[in-house]
Amino acid sequence: MSKKIVLTANLAVELKTIIAMTSIYCRDHHKEGFEDCKTCEEFIDHAEKKLDRCVYGDNKPACKKCPIHCYKPEKREQAKLIMRYAGPKMILTHPILAIKHIIKAKKKFPKTIPTEISNYHKRKHLK
Repeated sequence: MSKKIVLTANLAVELKTIIAMTSIYCRDHHKEGFEDCKTCEEFIDHAEKKLDRCVYGDNKPACKKCPIHCYKPEKREQAKLIMRYAGPKMILTHPILAIKHIIKAKKKFPKTIPTEISNYHKRKHLK
């Protein structure tokens, strides 16, 4: 991963879930291995940046039903592919993360888009 972003609380758990799912997908689809796979590294870096800048901040529901699609179209398709494949396998390899993700997927989005609560925004205003 490139420049290290510090995600807090629920955002850190979400990144951990994305990394776990990507690892499962990469292990079964890419020859170079997860640690050396540039495609998966780029995807995780992109996901980390988007989590950092999510307007819903630490209270964000699952991205699948988000009214704001912040992922680039090709990264969004990659996320769908990874999650469709790895999602069912998560319950066996990472049951706690899987259950947290299922619960998060049931969470509703607020009717209005919040302002100034993204992890990025909070971090920049602490300086």
